[in-house]
Amino acid sequence: MKIIIINGPNLNLLGKREPEVYGNETFESYFEKLQIQFPTITLDYFQSNIEGEIISKIQETSFAYDGIVLNAGAYTHTSIGIGDAVKAVTTPVIEVHISNTFSRESFRHQSYISPNAKGVIIGFGLQSYELALKSFV
Repeated sequence: MKIIIINGPNLNLLGKREPEVYGNETFESYFEKLQIQFPTITLDYFQSNIEGEIISKIQETSFAYDGIVLNAGAYTHTSIGIGDAVKAVTTPVIEVHISNTFSRESFRHQSYISPNAKGVIIGFGLQSYELALKSFV
């Protein structure tokens, strides 16, 4: 099984940015733990702060992977283009969020990805990614 994790804007700052919301661990460190925890899955990782690069990566990888774990960050709430990319591909996409977006500002309650995702996992910290991977196996 081959799965890619795609992270959006500002997630490259995990471990530094708002640790009270996002924790103290970098995503790279956490990704290494996921690779050890899921040795039977080929895991790849991509992060971009640029909306078009995320759309291109979804399109590029979707037909070559068994699943996509997508945390589009703030683009979740603003990008019709990312939502359309998820809708356009046949590879199942699990939308994840580290924080509980419904306990935050009201603009974070809208997702353009959710209607086209296989499922949504919100609010379990970095463990949200682990839960998404478990849903594929």
